[in-house]
Amino acid sequence: MRLEHIVMHNLRRRKGRAAFLLTGLLIGVATVVTLLSLTDALGRKAQHELENFGANIIITPHNEQLALNYGGINLGGVNLVAQEIAQESLSKIDDIPNRRNVAAIAPKVLGAVQLEGQSILLMGVDPEIEFGLKRWWSIDGRPVKEGHELVAGHEVAMRLGLKMGDTLVVQGETFTVVGLLGKTGSQDDQLLITSLPIAQALLGKPGLVSMVEIAALCHDCPVNDMVAQLQTVLPGVDVQAVQQVVKTRMHALDQFRLFAWGVAVTVVIIGALLVFVTMMGSISERTREIGIYRAIGYRRSHVLRLILMEAGIVSSLAGVLGYLVGAVATIVALPLLGSGEASWQWNPTLAAGAVIAAIIVGLLAALQPALRASRLDPSEALRAL
Repeated sequence: MRLEHIVMHNLRRRKGRAAFLLTGLLIGVATVVTLLSLTDALGRKAQHELENFGANIIITPHNEQLALNYGGINLGGVNLVAQEIAQESLSKIDDIPNRRNVAAIAPKVLGAVQLEGQSILLMGVDPEIEFGLKRWWSIDGRPVKEGHELVAGHEVAMRLGLKMGDTLVVQGETFTVVGLLGKTGSQDDQLLITSLPIAQALLGKPGLVSMVEIAALCHDCPVNDMVAQLQTVLPGVDVQAVQQVVKTRMHALDQFRLFAWGVAVTVVIIGALLVFVTMMGSISERTREIGIYRAIGYRRSHVLRLILMEAGIVSSLAGVLGYLVGAVATIVALPLLGSGEASWQWNPTLAAGAVIAAIIVGLLAALQPALRASRLDPSEALRAL
């Protein structure tokens, strides 16, 4: 009789023990797959949100300023070079090697305008990019669109007594207030915001921008590389990275993955112990059977292969079923976590890894019991008859 036939016969004959072993490994594999799949899905969602949540690289015109101070008295400075950035030059950002790490490019033009005898800072932006980038902004109303529309910062709205639907005449042009920006506690409260082309025309800066904010999560390259690349393609500007933002984002994602792997390793160890205990119990119960095999001529290697084949079949089946259960659990769990934009994706590496890991863990855990069974003395085993 071939060993394969004996193995299948033993598994059918001991359905309860095989089912117990299969269930234990299946739960372990399913737990690991669920954790890693959730980590992957939520990590992708978090990365997407972080890439679009604020800027971490700032591009400004290069200027040299001579500071005037004497005896601790600051007399201000003399701006030796004052210029804006040509908007058309921003297309060169597409040429940098790490362009794939750039999530959003938000140009803006700034300038002072006179309203009711007060100097107010006007900012022109690309509305779709800017309001998508500043996710923390709370707007009563709606963002500006193309046309003569304004969103007023909190302090400006208070000073000018602005309400939704009010009209303002700026530089001879009539604008409608379509949104009021909630208090941010930052310089954003001092702004009147309109679309970029309109602001460029009002401020006499056609085709020019005052600064550019870039949102980038550099997860596979140093942020300093991106700064150097931007400096190369945009000579005559200053490029600064808010490195702490990038490091904080990366640390959060790394800690998220580390937690999942820690739990996964713990579950794998528990699964291995379950296989070990189950196989040891099986060997003790099958002492008589193993003695008969040895008495009729089966060598130690045959007994060893017999036990390992049983463990391998159960482990491989647990790996396949565990992956399927884990995938279903992930799909069910994602909506419950409030992650509407996160979605499960087929990961062949995880699928193959789940099956291979289950087989390896099962075989390693069954190895010592298999060696013990192969070393049973036939005469000692037959005394149990």
